[in-house]
Amino acid sequence: MNLSENILTLSNWINSAERICTVCHTNPDGDALGSTAAMFFYLTETLGKSVTALLPDAPPQSLGFLLEGVNYLTGGPSAQEAISRCDLLICLDFNVLSRAESLCDACTSYPGRKVLIDHHVGPQEDAFGLCFSDTGVSSACELLYEILMHMPGIDGHAGRLPARTAYALMTGMTTDTNNFANSVFPGTLRMASALLEAGVDREDILDHLYRSGREQRLRAQGDILRDRLVITPEGAAVTVLTADVLQSYALLDGETEGFVNIPLEIKEVRLSIFAREENGRFRVSLRSKKGTSARELAMQAFHGGGHEQAAGGRILIPEDIPTPEAAAEYVTRAAARFLQQNSHRS
Repeated sequence: MNLSENILTLSNWINSAERICTVCHTNPDGDALGSTAAMFFYLTETLGKSVTALLPDAPPQSLGFLLEGVNYLTGGPSAQEAISRCDLLICLDFNVLSRAESLCDACTSYPGRKVLIDHHVGPQEDAFGLCFSDTGVSSACELLYEILMHMPGIDGHAGRLPARTAYALMTGMTTDTNNFANSVFPGTLRMASALLEAGVDREDILDHLYRSGREQRLRAQGDILRDRLVITPEGAAVTVLTADVLQSYALLDGETEGFVNIPLEIKEVRLSIFAREENGRFRVSLRSKKGTSARELAMQAFHGGGHEQAAGGRILIPEDIPTPEAAAEYVTRAAARFLQQNSHRS
């Protein structure tokens, strides 16, 4: 099917569904929560549908503003039951069902109509009855924007979107582009322009995202950059925080978001890796400059994937490292080896 046929099918599926669930990936970021909120308000305010948004785990407090007014459940039996009882399941901002982690089994076994809306490489197309996948957009929010622009009743007019849908779309796109610093396409700027014309308050978004932090976060960021950042001769910036170190800084969930981008301000740094221990393993974020693939390293060393310049993964204990204290050496060696092997690309 082509795009117009897919959108017609999606519209028909939505119209015939009485109970709709959306699911996003584990450790939800701004794009996951933005697309979740945008879809929720479109379905409820434009079409009057009954919708439950499902999160595999708790959202970071710093992004909680996106979920104001959203009916959502976080993991557990209630979320799994909601999936089993819904008429339509819409999966947002992940390419394979395993990214839903605690909700993966419920999503996999769900026998009904299942839709994917995502922008990552390698979508698990055979797991979905309808698949919208495009790596040539900045974010899931940008892809969802393009889909909604073609839905009946919207017909290409951003001003016809619910205000909270437009706001969430702009927010998710802003976070996934690091405020237009990466992964920006012509369509990204067209989307931003249309949403601004529709009345989205971008200053309010920026206030929430970048101007509402705690003093403790800023002080911890300075300490981490001074004491925990290691730069290798190959041009890798490595920051590893074990659980006890994180506790010593008294950081809240989500307050290390964006730390991985800072070392890329250094001219000689080609690759930045930020790893933090949580739930008995390390969550790894990777960012790189053009010519160095964060995605390849995430796939090779961290059980992950993503985009060329923005990727993620994890380090498992004890499968990859025997103890949390071994994480820093593991990450540093993996980064140095990768950059040495790929030095001809830079």
